[in-house]
Amino acid sequence: MLEAILDLGLETAVRAASGWSGLGVIFVYSALIAFVLPFPSEIVLCPVGYLCPTNTLALALFPYEVQILLVIVVSGLGKALGSVIALMVGHSAAHSGVTIRFVEWIGFDPVGWSQKRLVELGKRWGPLGMAIGLSVPFFPDTASIYAFSVLGTGYRRFAAAAFAGSVGRLVVTMGLIEGALFVV
Repeated sequence: MLEAILDLGLETAVRAASGWSGLGVIFVYSALIAFVLPFPSEIVLCPVGYLCPTNTLALALFPYEVQILLVIVVSGLGKALGSVIALMVGHSAAHSGVTIRFVEWIGFDPVGWSQKRLVELGKRWGPLGMAIGLSVPFFPDTASIYAFSVLGTGYRRFAAAAFAGSVGRLVVTMGLIEGALFVV
C-alpha cells in the first residue's frame, strides 16, 4: 500500500516537475530509485517532453537542449548519490550477523549466489558492466545496483558507473523515442 502511495505521489511530482524546484524533485526521485524504489528512471524525461509530450520544464533562461541536458545531469547525479547509499547498505547487510543468520536459517544464500554470478561479471567488466547494465531502458535500477554492490568497488567508481549508466539510459530512451517518431 505504501509503495502504491509513494509511486503515485512521486511519479506525479516528477511528471509535473517544473523550474528549479522541479530539478530538485528529479534529483530526489533519482536518488530514491537507486536504493529504495523499484520504479523506472525514464520518467524524469517527462518534464522535458519525452514520454509526456505536453510537459515542459519551463526553465526559460535556457534553450530546450540545455534543459534536457540539465535533467539528464541532475538525474545522473541523484542516481550516483543513491547508488553510493545502496553500496553502503548492501555492504552492511551482506556483513550483518542478523542477515547472515536469517538467510542461513531459510536455506538460501543470496549473497553467495549473487557473488558467485556477479563476481565473475565484475572481474571481467567491473564498473563498466554496471554502467552498461544500468543503460538498459525500463528496467528497475535498484536490482542492478544492489547486485553490483557486492563487488565492493570504491564509492567513486561505483558512483561514476551509476552516473554513466543513468545518462546512458536516458540517452538510449530518447534515441528510441526519436527513432519511433522518425519511423512514424
